Amino acid sequence: MNMREQILAKLQAAFDPEMLEVVDDSEAHRGHGGYREGGNTHFNVVIKASAFNGLSRVSQQRLINKELVQEFEDGLHALALSVQGTDT
Repeated sequence: MNMREQILAKLQAAFDPEMLEVVDDSEAHRGHGGYREGGNTHFNVVIKASAFNGLSRVSQQRLINKELVQEFEDGLHALALSVQGTDT
């Protein structure tokens, strides 16, 4: 399972989102810090789930980062997040 698939699986299991997109944006960061040949280092995530209702942006991001601790240890370098609750 590649990094994108791992991120999708973990976020799906943790938050049962109405909408989830995970895009590997690593190639756009070639030559920048954290980039590795072959990608799997920089991702954009768009997620909408009721688990984020009423939470601050920081709290939403902390929940996601907590779920992806192993991925960060395995080489995930950057995660751009767009998070929404279902009440917005």
